[in-house]
Amino acid sequence: MDIQQSMREILEAESNAIKNIPVTDDYQKAVEAIVEHVHRRGGKLVTSGMGKAGQIAMNIATTFCSTGTPAVNLHPSEAQHGDLGVLQPNDIMLLISNSGKTVEIVDLVKLAHNLYEQIPLIVITGNKDSELAQRADFVLYTGGAPEVCPLGLTPTTSTTMMTVIGDVLVVNTMKAIEFTSAQYARRHHGGYLGDKSRSQK
Repeated sequence: MDIQQSMREILEAESNAIKNIPVTDDYQKAVEAIVEHVHRRGGKLVTSGMGKAGQIAMNIATTFCSTGTPAVNLHPSEAQHGDLGVLQPNDIMLLISNSGKTVEIVDLVKLAHNLYEQIPLIVITGNKDSELAQRADFVLYTGGAPEVCPLGLTPTTSTTMMTVIGDVLVVNTMKAIEFTSAQYARRHHGGYLGDKSRSQK
């Protein structure tokens, strides 16, 4: 097995998948909705996903927190055992499912809307025709590129797309709220990034 050749092929496949993520108006609308619900109405961003997508959702939530937008990650299974109580009327949800059919996430939509019918949904998915996409207010489609996993099963390319889309949301929200290094420093006290942000005041 030629690891270097395999690496080149994986890099090319995932790079092309990133380049082919559809750029739509829903990105701007999603950022505007996050700013409206979190920064004007005092709500928060609630992210959720199952399995690998859930880990991406958690990463997106923590990145939003460190860049001035309060966010929490809600495990979709735990939501059915009381954690749904973290939701508040002015919140906005970001749900991630490559298939758009993940039972726990589809159920979470129903539970959330049963509690607060008006909560808007941003969905990152590789299936724009799925039930989850149909229920969303804003659909951020990954493009549905095949996984680089040789079995075509393990979330690889899809999780890369999810992460990139999360970065697009975070960066553009930072721009919309005019988030500064001084504000970053007040939220990030430790480590190299904390020192660097304080030096940029």
